[in-house]
Amino acid sequence: FNYIVVGSGFAGSVIAERIANVLNQKVLIIEKRNHIGGNCYDYRDENNIIVHKYGPHLFHTDYKEVFDYLSNFTDWHIYHHKVLAFVDGKKIPLPFNLNSIYEVFPQELAKGLEVRLIEKYGYGTKIPILELLKEEDKDLKFLANYVYEKIYKNYTMKQWGLKPEEISPQVTARVPIYVSRDNRYFTDKYQVIPKDGYTKIFERMLNHPNIKIMLNTDFKEVISIDFESKKIYFLGQEFKGKLIFTGMIDELFNFKYGFLPYRSLDLRFETIEQEYYQEAPVVNYPNDYDFTRITEFKHIHPVKSDKTTILKEYPKAYQPNVDIPYYPVFTKENQELYNKYKEEADKFENLVLVGRLAEYRYYDMDDVVKRALEVFEERIK
Repeated sequence: FNYIVVGSGFAGSVIAERIANVLNQKVLIIEKRNHIGGNCYDYRDENNIIVHKYGPHLFHTDYKEVFDYLSNFTDWHIYHHKVLAFVDGKKIPLPFNLNSIYEVFPQELAKGLEVRLIEKYGYGTKIPILELLKEEDKDLKFLANYVYEKIYKNYTMKQWGLKPEEISPQVTARVPIYVSRDNRYFTDKYQVIPKDGYTKIFERMLNHPNIKIMLNTDFKEVISIDFESKKIYFLGQEFKGKLIFTGMIDELFNFKYGFLPYRSLDLRFETIEQEYYQEAPVVNYPNDYDFTRITEFKHIHPVKSDKTTILKEYPKAYQPNVDIPYYPVFTKENQELYNKYKEEADKFENLVLVGRLAEYRYYDMDDVVKRALEVFEERIK
């Protein structure tokens, strides 16, 4: 093999597929889990419902090239994601929009707030909540405080174990207020769900005579790195090809500078003996209960069944070697710690880092596919 890929999520699988098809070279994938697909892995449960094992994954993108690329491996169902938030006993549309205003406030007050928002920001705009909180206008400030307190603050503290102002703006900007009547959670041009689920995408992507996959294998069992000589060894022999690493960068370097912090999740699936459990695919619970949200998969992948499967997500601190690292925690000191590891990695000519864990950043699915295609063109081809 001239190429070894560690990890079979989107980052690793896209690069392996490109090496096999474009370069016509052999590539070995090393995967710690007993399945391919990383956190996008899904399967049919005992109720014949496709469930996402590691939490809901909803494909949305404005990148035509990413949509076209993935369309080689799947047909799609058109799917517009909707999320409700349980606030003061009501379920209201998220992101918070003009419809939400009329759900929670009396008609006269709601009308006034709508006029103010459109005058100030224009119709169809998105305003990050932390920006709206700086408003001088007393009505807009009232709205900002309401949304912050009722929808944003407690959810963020549950999810991250931090206050919103302690978290990087790239995270907080993900939940804006929409000056719009659009109840869809996303506004991207392409919003779809793979017809047969995500796992089938990976199976088709990696079904190639040039690709070999080792499941149930920790990379440390077969790869060792000499940090002095900057050499990589595979099964005891020096490996002179390219190592594409999509796992945790701190683990690659034996945590020599310490652990990079993540948030993890305790995911609890339940079968409910009724056709549907809730009105929308996802309902957020910012202020009530210990879970952040409930997903009902039948809304995402409709199927005839008398039962339904739901998922409750309980965020938790990440314990190394115990929990799955889901979300990098973006703070200044964590970024500085990552930069130390990145400097180490840059000393290796034949090491390529790509993906959420290797680059310590949050990627949506379309972003990580785009990134993997770019890395293939720039560093591998």
